[in-house]
Amino acid sequence: MNAAPDGSVIQRDAPRADLIAFEIKDKITKPDIEWMSSITDEAMKAHGKIDMLLIMSNYEGSDLGARFDGYASTVMARSVAHIRKYVVVGAPTFARAMIKLSGAVMPVETKTFDLSEEAAAWAYLA
Repeated sequence: MNAAPDGSVIQRDAPRADLIAFEIKDKITKPDIEWMSSITDEAMKAHGKIDMLLIMSNYEGSDLGARFDGYASTVMARSVAHIRKYVVVGAPTFARAMIKLSGAVMPVETKTFDLSEEAAAWAYLA
């Protein structure tokens, strides 16, 4: 398990190399988003298509600099062509709506689960 520079995000162990899983434990900072983006970028380069799981165990938002990071925005834009399934556990209500909308307009399969359903999310991606 790896941790982001500020320790508010950790990379969780996944059962396969083309599944990237992060747990968000606090507020996301610019170093966190750059760290997550670099891991995602490397996985997309190595595997072509990947699945992504975000577990928001204690999400407290993100710093303004994290939301507008240039490298992260570039990786996010490219990820549309490389992510098969995007699954979020414990997303706040407003985020669930955005995830469902993005799944309807982009060629990425999206799904949300409650925090108590983390095992079901892992099973869905297995």
